[in-house]
Amino acid sequence: MALFGKPKAGGFMDEIRCDEPSYLIWKWHPAGSQAGNNNRENAIRWGSSLRVKDGEVAVFVYNQKNGIMQDFIEGPYDEIIKTENFPVLASIVGLAYQGGTPFQAEVYFINLARVVQIPFAVPYFDLYDPRYLDFGVPTAVRGKLTFNIADYQGFIKLHRLASFDLNAFQTQIRDAMSRYVKSIVTNVPAEKNIPVMQIERAIAPINEAVEANVRERFERDFGVNITAVDINTIEVDKTSEGYQQLKAVTQDLVAATVQAQTEVNIKNMQDMQRINAKNMEETMRIQREEAQYAQRKQTQSSNFAAYQLEQQAAVGIAGAEALGQMGANGATEMSGGGGMNPAAMMTGMAMGGAIGQNMAGMMNGMMQGMSGQQPGTQQPPQGMTPPPIPNVAYHVVQNGQAAGPFDMATLSQMVSAGTLTKDTLVWKQGMADWVKAETVQELQPLFSSSVPPVPPQA
Repeated sequence: MALFGKPKAGGFMDEIRCDEPSYLIWKWHPAGSQAGNNNRENAIRWGSSLRVKDGEVAVFVYNQKNGIMQDFIEGPYDEIIKTENFPVLASIVGLAYQGGTPFQAEVYFINLARVVQIPFAVPYFDLYDPRYLDFGVPTAVRGKLTFNIADYQGFIKLHRLASFDLNAFQTQIRDAMSRYVKSIVTNVPAEKNIPVMQIERAIAPINEAVEANVRERFERDFGVNITAVDINTIEVDKTSEGYQQLKAVTQDLVAATVQAQTEVNIKNMQDMQRINAKNMEETMRIQREEAQYAQRKQTQSSNFAAYQLEQQAAVGIAGAEALGQMGANGATEMSGGGGMNPAAMMTGMAMGGAIGQNMAGMMNGMMQGMSGQQPGTQQPPQGMTPPPIPNVAYHVVQNGQAAGPFDMATLSQMVSAGTLTKDTLVWKQGMADWVKAETVQELQPLFSSSVPPVPPQA
C-alpha cells in the first residue's frame, strides 16, 4: 500500500509560497483558513506545491508527541511536496492521512536576502576625561545599524517563529545597540587616549570599535549578522557647565604645553647653533692649518736648494755640538786613574774633522754655484762689498712637463744625479723659446766639470 493515496474527488491542492514585497519572517496560511483554528490553519493537503524564491528558506514545523520537528527548504525550489523531498514527512505521516487527509504543519518563510536598517540613538549621558574626572560632559550618539539573517537555523533556535513580531524585534535590537554604544563610548577616552574635547572628531575610531564589539554580541544574542554600523553624530552639549569647566582647564594646559614646547624648541635651536659654530670654527682651523702646511711644502719645493742647505747646516751644527761634548767629556776630564782618555779624544777629533770637512765642502760648493766662480779665481779685495749675486733660475722639461725654476746650485746637483743632460730643454725669463741645455753658454760649465772617462790600460 502506498504511503499516500489519491486525494478525494472534489478536493483542492494548496500552493505554498510567499508574495510579500518586504518581510523578514512571514507565516503562510492555507486558503480560507482562520487564525486561531489550529486544525484548519496549519492543515496542508498532500500533493500541494511549494515555491521558494532564491534568497528565501521555507521552514516546516511539525508538532509531535516526541517534540517539535522541522524541515528546511532553501530556494530556489518549485515542486510538489513528496516524502522524498521532505525527510521528516516519512516519519510523521501515517496511514491516517490516506485518501487526501491533510497533515498539520506550520510554514514560515525567512528572507535571507533582506537587509534591515535600524536607526539608533543614545540620549545624553555624562562622559568623563580620565585626566579630569570632576567634569562630566553630556554627550549623545546617533547612527544606523544594518543586519540580515545569515544562520537561519541559529536564528530559529533563539526566536519563536509563531509569535515573531518584526517591530518588537527591531525595538530589542535598538535598545541593545544603545546600551552597547554607550558602554563603548564611555571607555573610549581612557582606552583610545582620545580627549573628551576632541570626541566629536573621533567618529572613525569609535565606529570601528563599536562595530567590532557588537558584531559578536548580536550574532550570539539575536542570531543576526551585522553588516554595517554607521555612527553619524557624536554630539557634545557645549552649553553645559561640565563642558565649560573642562574647556577652561584644557585651554590653560594647552597654553602651558605650547609655552614649554616653545622654550624647548628655542633651547634646541640655540644648542644647535652653538654646536654648528663650534664645528665651523674647528673646520676653519683645520683648513687654515692644511693651507699653511701646503704653502710651506710649496715654498720648500720652489726653493729646494736653499731648504737642502738649511737642513745640512742643521746637521753640521748638531755634529759640532756633539763634537764639543765629546771633547769636554773625553779630552779634558780625567779618567779614574787621573790620566786623559785617549780613545774618546781620538773619536771626537775624527768626528769633528769629518763633519767640519763635510760642512766646508758644502759651503764651498754652494758659494761656487751661487757666484759661478771656479776654484782658484780671484776674490774681491778686503774692505770692498761685492755686488749681489744675480738670481739665475731655469725651468727644465722633465717627463714632458715644465719643472722649476731651479737655481745654478740645484742644476749642478741635477747634472750629478743625471736628471739634467745636455739634451734637456731649458728656459728662463728673457728667452724666446725652449732650447737644449748644451746650447746655453751659462750652463755649459755644468757639463764640462764632469770627470772624463778613464783611458784604457796598456
